[in-house]
Amino acid sequence: MRHVCAVAVKEVPMRQTIIAAAAAFVIGGAATGAVLSQAQPAPPPGQQMDAQQMDGHHMDGPPHHWMHWMHGMHRPPFAPRSLALVYPQADRQLAPADVQKIAEAFLLWNGNHSWKVTDVAPAADGAIGFSLATAQGSVVAKFTMDPHTGHITRVS
Repeated sequence: MRHVCAVAVKEVPMRQTIIAAAAAFVIGGAATGAVLSQAQPAPPPGQQMDAQQMDGHHMDGPPHHWMHWMHGMHRPPFAPRSLALVYPQADRQLAPADVQKIAEAFLLWNGNHSWKVTDVAPAADGAIGFSLATAQGSVVAKFTMDPHTGHITRVS
């Protein structure tokens, strides 16, 4: 009988320790979940990243050698350009009619079937200017497009 009582006495502190550890684990998990569930703020509007920043190779600071090793493990089974039918040219040689088609395609791609592309003409700096207007003809915004790179800049 003595032996049974000694075992029962040792179980009580062990059981309390396990319950305390489980409670601490649950409380810590809940606190971590609460911290991680907070959403990050949205980036400021108009912020653009170039392709080098997006692929992670030219972020702030020098890249670490192990990052390149890990990057190599996650490559697709084929190169992205191997299935492309049309490759981008260094100089796109865009004419005003091309710029109008691109702007109209942008409107259609975004589901806008009522606005129009107007005032398409070469600007003094070599860019090609155009306006987006409502169906009634009031101008909403003016842009320029570089005929060599295709980059668009909002003028007003």
